[in-house]
Amino acid sequence: RAGWTSFALGVGFMSTMSLLMWAMPHSLVFLFLDESDPTNAPVIALAVAFIGIAALFQIFDGAQAVGAGMLRGLQDTTVPMIYAAVGYWVIGIGVGILLGFQFGLQGLGIWIGLASGLASVAVLMVHRWSRRSRLGLIPA
Repeated sequence: RAGWTSFALGVGFMSTMSLLMWAMPHSLVFLFLDESDPTNAPVIALAVAFIGIAALFQIFDGAQAVGAGMLRGLQDTTVPMIYAAVGYWVIGIGVGILLGFQFGLQGLGIWIGLASGLASVAVLMVHRWSRRSRLGLIPA
């Protein structure tokens, strides 16, 4: 039960932060860029678009990090490491290259790819956690 509680708290917190990022991206950008300077307009537009993707990235990263911690608490580290390697390097980078270069989304495509890699790792970690008793991961 502690694992599911930590997962809910972690994802809940990251979702709250993500919602704040998504709800007010201009406010975040204006902390770093002068909105009254017209030369900043293209950078502001790009930054706001990236913040939208970063908001999703936050949720997926929080979910996979807590999922990895839950499994680490059971001394289950080898399979989660493989999940992470495949998720980050194959899915994340693969989708990022495909979207960024083949579909012309450039930097946004790379970030979407990285977020998709994190999402896939999160799903795998939580799935493994939910099957922990069938996998013999619960100590006697």
